[in-house]
Amino acid sequence: MDAHSPAATVALIGCGRLGSAILEGWLKTGTVAARDLMILTPSDKPAAEAARAQGARVNPPLADLTGADTVVLAVKPAKWREALGPLAAALNPDARVVSVMAGVAAAEIDAMTGRPVARVMPTTAVAQARGVAALWSSHDAARETARGLFAAMAEVVDLDQEAQIDVATATAGSAPAFIHAFVQALARAGQAEGLSPDAAIRLARGALRSAGAGVETGEALDTLIARIASPGGTTRAGLDAMAASGDLDRAASAAVRAAVQRARSF
Repeated sequence: MDAHSPAATVALIGCGRLGSAILEGWLKTGTVAARDLMILTPSDKPAAEAARAQGARVNPPLADLTGADTVVLAVKPAKWREALGPLAAALNPDARVVSVMAGVAAAEIDAMTGRPVARVMPTTAVAQARGVAALWSSHDAARETARGLFAAMAEVVDLDQEAQIDVATATAGSAPAFIHAFVQALARAGQAEGLSPDAAIRLARGALRSAGAGVETGEALDTLIARIASPGGTTRAGLDAMAASGDLDRAASAAVRAAVQRARSF
């Protein structure tokens, strides 16, 4: 059976924030049925327990891993050798490995497992089937396995080089937190200009939802900006102020650069 078929058995190693989001997305979209899931987690996780209630196997015997067609590595990058080392010998000889770990090269995983590797960097919105995921692999079958696991819950963006995964991590994987931080800053600015704390945060959060609705039309960002920023209006005044100071570009550059450097330090 093809390993990226929804009916294939998948072993999820790690069920932290990102692993749980992926697990929730699989079950929401039907990409992987609970009965076809093995979940390895050192501590109790609500997402794993919810999957168990639907038929997933949580922390099965090590020998059961040989039945997994695909292994998804979702452990912390600093702990991956410790987590994967004891499992490597038990993996299915034909298994494909999909890593969602930042900063861990495919060659390192291949050296330990001897299996083809694809690297994916998804956003946690895969839990709501509204994510985006960067994908790279030098192995065609592993790439298609990874695509099959994420296509129903994310826009999958293929990368030309593995090194671009670190930049994708910063530009997409980490970016929702950057955007939320900017929205939080807008709320503080609105409060400083006289809004109540409750009104400021509700309006700023509503603006984020409105911006997201615009993005989902598929129109170019310049077009979306132009639709709101009429010449001589309040939005154009604000945009011009940000452009004149350069603070927005500097903040974005600093955030992406720092995240890339951190990913490359693992």
